[in-house]
Amino acid sequence: MKNVIHTSRSQRKGFTLVELVVVVLVLGIIASVAAPKMFDTAGNARDNSTTQSLAVLRDAIELHLAQVGAYPGDLGTEVDLKNDLKAFIKGSFPKNQITAAASDGTVAVVSAGTPLAATGAQDWRYDKTTGEFIINTSGFDTL
Repeated sequence: MKNVIHTSRSQRKGFTLVELVVVVLVLGIIASVAAPKMFDTAGNARDNSTTQSLAVLRDAIELHLAQVGAYPGDLGTEVDLKNDLKAFIKGSFPKNQITAAASDGTVAVVSAGTPLAATGAQDWRYDKTTGEFIINTSGFDTL
């Protein structure tokens, strides 16, 4: 007759399958919640690109003012503004890459003389009276 050795639970080494499954599930839940916030590099790149485009456009407006003595787009149209800035911008007119934007490079030209705020469907807003130029997306219009 063979000797059967019974070991108690406290003497076994290692984890049970149930314990391993629970640990993997907990790690999966943590990863699914945290990963999108940590790895939204495409969204960050779009935001940074639009912010950089804003700086370039504001510089172009200031260069036009210094060279011509007036703000660009004095006729009050989007086409006039883009034509005035063409000499100061390499390539095509930038688009607003932020997800909620139209991303078509359109500009709302106004002559309000008061601080601008995001409104309408255009990518950008420009006040031809003050030279103020903003990103026309809520939350980014104060940059």
